[in-house]
Amino acid sequence: MEWTGLNDLRSKFLKFYESKGHIILPSAPLVPRDDNSLLLINSGMAPLKKYFTGIETPPRKRATSCQKCIRTPDIENVGKTARHGTYFEMLGNFSFGDYFKHEATAWAWEFLTRVLEIPKELLWITIYEDDDEARDIWVNEVGIPPERIIRMGKEDNFWEIGSGPCGPCSEIHFDRGEKYGCGRPDCGVGCECDRYIEIWNLVFTQFNSDGNGHYEPLAHPNIDTGMGLERLACVMQGVDNLFEVDTVQRIMGHISRIAGVTYKQDASKDVSLRVITDHVRSTTMMINDGVVPSNEGRGYVLRRLLRRAARHGRLLGIHKPFLFEVVDTVIEENKVAYPDLVDHRDYIVKVVRMEEDRFSRTIDSGMELLNSIVDKIESEKIAEGERRLSGDLAFKLYDTFGFPIDLTREILEEHHISLDEAAFGKLMNEQRERARRAREEGIGDVSWKDDVLASLDHKTVFCGYAAGECKTRVAAIVADGALADGLGEGDSAALVLDSTPFYAESGGQVGDVGTITDGQSVFEVYDCKKSPTGQFLHLGRMQKGSLLAGSEVTAAVLRPRRQSIMRNHTAAHLLQYALREVLGSHVHQAGQLVDADCCRFDFTHFAAVTSDELMKIEMLVNSLILACLPVTVSEMSQEEAKAKGAMALFSEKYGDVVRVVDIGGRSIELCGGTHADNTAKLGLFKILKESSVAAGVRRIEAVTGLGVLRHIGEMEKDLGACCELLKAGSSSDLPSKIAALQSDLKERDRQIDSMSQKLADSQIAGLFANAKEIGGVYLVTASFNDARPDALRTLGDKVKERPGAIVAVLTAAGEKKAAILVAASKDAIGKGVHAGKLVKALTALVGGSGGGKPDSAMGGTSEVFRVDEALAKAPELLAEQVKKD
Repeated sequence: MEWTGLNDLRSKFLKFYESKGHIILPSAPLVPRDDNSLLLINSGMAPLKKYFTGIETPPRKRATSCQKCIRTPDIENVGKTARHGTYFEMLGNFSFGDYFKHEATAWAWEFLTRVLEIPKELLWITIYEDDDEARDIWVNEVGIPPERIIRMGKEDNFWEIGSGPCGPCSEIHFDRGEKYGCGRPDCGVGCECDRYIEIWNLVFTQFNSDGNGHYEPLAHPNIDTGMGLERLACVMQGVDNLFEVDTVQRIMGHISRIAGVTYKQDASKDVSLRVITDHVRSTTMMINDGVVPSNEGRGYVLRRLLRRAARHGRLLGIHKPFLFEVVDTVIEENKVAYPDLVDHRDYIVKVVRMEEDRFSRTIDSGMELLNSIVDKIESEKIAEGERRLSGDLAFKLYDTFGFPIDLTREILEEHHISLDEAAFGKLMNEQRERARRAREEGIGDVSWKDDVLASLDHKTVFCGYAAGECKTRVAAIVADGALADGLGEGDSAALVLDSTPFYAESGGQVGDVGTITDGQSVFEVYDCKKSPTGQFLHLGRMQKGSLLAGSEVTAAVLRPRRQSIMRNHTAAHLLQYALREVLGSHVHQAGQLVDADCCRFDFTHFAAVTSDELMKIEMLVNSLILACLPVTVSEMSQEEAKAKGAMALFSEKYGDVVRVVDIGGRSIELCGGTHADNTAKLGLFKILKESSVAAGVRRIEAVTGLGVLRHIGEMEKDLGACCELLKAGSSSDLPSKIAALQSDLKERDRQIDSMSQKLADSQIAGLFANAKEIGGVYLVTASFNDARPDALRTLGDKVKERPGAIVAVLTAAGEKKAAILVAASKDAIGKGVHAGKLVKALTALVGGSGGGKPDSAMGGTSEVFRVDEALAKAPELLAEQVKKD
């Protein structure tokens, strides 16, 4: 067999199955579409479940793909071994009720032995123990010697997940040779050693299981195969593991150059090199597919991988952001298969760089605390098996300092210290419960499950692009969590219609409201949502009369509201165009909400948008509105849309035929929402607010049409109130009135400062009347009621100006908070005094916090009545600092 690069292997596999009549499916994004059972795509067949289950019709009965996958259950082992990884690509060929075992086995053997020229004598076959059919095919049709076929039990060679489609498997194994074996006489396929590795799994989905051990044959059996691309590359390149495969090794080489280390020269450094190499591959692909770092869900997986990689960079001696540099190599090695990586390069680099910077701040404070805790535990000389970190401290590290619990575990493990997982888990569960209750407050009254409609073989036809009203039929009624025959006055329910003009909430556009009527009977629709199986759910209440399932009805959308939504949705497209023109091509949509009141648009950008930039964006959108540009909608293939320059959102799902919204050739986007047919109908566009949503994600809120008039009205009302308060004749007088008020306030502040100086001068002598001498340092203390912190600082500065070694501890108590100031002269500092450390110790005694420089420091506490305790302890704490002669 000939050495073959990973990218060539991928191409050879897909072209081989294309020659067998298979359609090549592009890799689905790592973020699952319409599948809440998965956090991230973790297998080649995961995006195709909709075809296997019959929810959607596949584009062809034969398909092949190379699917990006992420698996994180073994993340702690990544790096420690050379076999574990979180990112991989899965090659697969699939039959949806077309060919079966004969073709699947023959083609797999042909690809491995003829295309790749792997010696036949190095390949072994396993089959399910009862699958005589597969054995006969392998022996009599493919020509495998019977002694090279191993029967395995249900645990190894039968694919089944609860109830549903399932079936036996046949696996192809590669013999790597004796040097990888364990040396045992019975070493063979199935042994735990590294000699025989599985490279391809052929799943014969031929039964339907009821989950209780009963299997019925499927009328149309399927084929689902999976072969890890990196594992196949290991075989074809004669290397030991995925980290030595050509494309992966070049990524590791970049990391090695940055760190100044060489792979396979230091075992501990090899662990870090493997961790960083694997994690930077995973994170680059995840960000490219729309995942953003966060503290939950897939965003947390991304953050965890990035931070684990960053920490291992520090273990290699890299104390600066560096992962963002390696992203370029990841893109270079993968751009042949995934060219969109090049398009999103700037965005990916910025997300990684920003997360590295954030983690640098987090890890410094967290590591300082954790290291001090570890040092304390180790100093107590407790036996290794009994050394433990409390759950409270672990939770504090996580909740207060943002230090990832995974890193805490990893660092503790390095020092042979255990973690009180039960206590930590209890605290985390309490936090999750609080979050869950908060989320529930926002949940609507749709409490029934989607499977209520599972028996309804019906998909609603949407006719709302062309009309706001239509004649239709009630296909189903769901009330109180179950299918119902009818509704009475006052009943709440969800109606499923044969066809509907109501837009179902999707793509950031809210659902329509309106009415469904049958003569004098009226069902008021207050929202419309779409089920995963394609039904439009009209949520509402029977306001008048009654309604029966199967009735012929009239469905009508509330037109003024729909028109406002259409204006705001079209404005969102114009806004994205303007953002990219003004801020740069790195801007991508990161979410939106389009309703009748406003357009809320989230986008990727790494700094606040300046007022000048906002003005340019607003003016550009309004110029496009005033240009009266036509808004045309057309349907075409994805390839045609891409050639036309249409933009698409990473995280959205698009079919083979897509809907393209073209606004005068300026903004061209894939979109399923409703729009105005001309920009002139938007009236005007006004930005209300720009803010931060998350790290690297900004938000703009804006209004159009009547919303602009409402905004102007509210502004005029506010200006009128300001004029009344400032005694201004008109709004044009406000700037001069405010300037005069500011000037007056500055003058009063100057007078207060002058009075404070005079007060400080008059009080200095009094402060020293009761000074205490401690180790050659004079300590003065005093407490003031309702004094401002600035006044304390002024007094402190006066004390520092006095000759000699002097320290002042001054407090000021207000209603809700007390301030503590420590000032030290140069001579006092020379004797070992540090004002910052002293104020930190004083405030800690009374439930507060503080810190600062050696000569001046400030702190505070909310326990106002305890400040006298701090003053009383000042001599003792000062004595601990003063140097002994």
